[in-house]
Amino acid sequence: MKVELTIDRTKNLPDGAVPALEKELLKRLGNRFDDCSITIRRASADGLTVIGAGTDDKKAVESILQETWESADDWFY
Repeated sequence: MKVELTIDRTKNLPDGAVPALEKELLKRLGNRFDDCSITIRRASADGLTVIGAGTDDKKAVESILQETWESADDWFY
């Protein structure tokens, strides 16, 4: 499964946020899915694409992403 996450480039993010998010998401997704890769990049809009997964897996990825984003204070600093 391949996960592609785009973050709106106009959003202010702290230095190192994208690599830290990628590392944390890879860890969390790796706990649930065996063969998972992730790409995060800045773009003109927020977006999430999950390739090679069913509807239930995509919903699980969305949930993991939401939990990860909301718990940034725990893993980012």
